[in-house]
Amino acid sequence: MAVHIRLRRTGTTRKPSYRVVVADSRAARDGRFIEVIGHYNPLTKPPTIKISTEKTAEWIKKGAQPSNTVKHLLAVAAKAATA
Repeated sequence: MAVHIRLRRTGTTRKPSYRVVVADSRAARDGRFIEVIGHYNPLTKPPTIKISTEKTAEWIKKGAQPSNTVKHLLAVAAKAATA
């Protein structure tokens, strides 16, 4: 079973927000997931990014693969945490 860290869309039409989830790669985008590890709201100024670094590191250590978008969000969140 391949596990990915990816975004799950929530919110309404034209007002998206996203949860960062750990899910089986075969599950639908908004389908079954294993754990919620954060959230992302692109509509706020600046965009709100809250991701648990401990849980993320734990899942990556277990072999979970983050999507390209989640990799970018992790980099932005890490940069913001150090600044």
